Amino acid sequence: MNTRELDRTYIAHTYNRFPVEIVDGKGSIVIDDTGKAYIDLGTGIAVNTFGIADEQWQQAVTAQMAKFQHVSNLYYSAPCAKLAQVLCERTGMKKVFFSNSGAEANECAIKVARKYAAEKKGNECYRIITLKNSFHGRTITTLAATGQEVFHQDFLPLTDGFLYADPSDPDELTRIVEEYPIAAIMFEAVQGEGGVLPLPTEFVETMVKLSKEKDILLIADEVQVGNGRSGKLYGYMHYGFTPDIVSTAKGLGGGLPLGATMLGEKVKDVLVPGSHGSTFGGNPVCCAGALSVINRLTDEFLAEVSAKSDYIFEELNGAVGVKSVSGLGLMIGIETEKPAGQVVAECREKGVLVITAKQKVRLLPALNIPMDQLKASIEIIKEVCAL
Repeated sequence: MNTRELDRTYIAHTYNRFPVEIVDGKGSIVIDDTGKAYIDLGTGIAVNTFGIADEQWQQAVTAQMAKFQHVSNLYYSAPCAKLAQVLCERTGMKKVFFSNSGAEANECAIKVARKYAAEKKGNECYRIITLKNSFHGRTITTLAATGQEVFHQDFLPLTDGFLYADPSDPDELTRIVEEYPIAAIMFEAVQGEGGVLPLPTEFVETMVKLSKEKDILLIADEVQVGNGRSGKLYGYMHYGFTPDIVSTAKGLGGGLPLGATMLGEKVKDVLVPGSHGSTFGGNPVCCAGALSVINRLTDEFLAEVSAKSDYIFEELNGAVGVKSVSGLGLMIGIETEKPAGQVVAECREKGVLVITAKQKVRLLPALNIPMDQLKASIEIIKEVCAL
């Protein structure tokens, strides 16, 4: 059997895969099993921060693999400790818990928030406000945190204690806070799976005000928008405040599974020995790769990310067949006249790989995509949208 037959026979049918088998690549170019080349604007859904087979990332990973590939969290390891140091120094956070994925990073954030609130305010203060149209993961608890009923229906009952606020209605957030004892508010600076929608400034201001008045923790879910994708190191930085907890994953590891939950001053000591753990969290190979990613996300480099973003917005805003463009940095959603799935298929035929977010076409290119490749791919997207 070939790869597609093996997949259909032996892999659980949880993905509607595109009819493409990737076998090779370099940078922002991937090659399929027929030898066809594509410009990749999906990067494994915001994972391959510097594209395919990035040499600096490879060197960091393989150098660590040659020493030891794993050690349990009963022992110290330098890559884990050094990565935590860099993340804290770059964000102002105080401590880091490492896991394997965004959902796990969010689970940790939720546990910390509930433990902090219970200790400070009592066990009745366990509810967490998340936002309508949000997405926080696929575990039972992070599904409950996700503010989209479509993800809930097959897995009821979900974890109790989540309330959903409309990010377009700051007054609704205020009403919820006044009605219930609230432990935390969890948000994405840009709602990725919800349609690539940045949070309105007025809503963020209300959220920050309420958090200060009521000692409500703010949890920034930076799983997709974080690690340079927004044009700043983390998306919340566009809004001029610092959350109490920051969760991230995806692009942090640059292609290897790694999640991180960063803890601010209020909650830095909430977790104690035995209160949380992970077998693979802080894996030295993954952390070595992440160090090579984070250390390259300098202010100068992030300015280049923003410049590429500006180029995309300028080219697509007002283009024929494009209704609207949203997002931050190189996390962009395109509302098209054509169905998004049709645009994705036609772009693929012309050698550009894009994905969707709800009814939009979604772009998540490598942060270092060469301008000539970016320009060529945007021209193809414009051509497809205009037909």
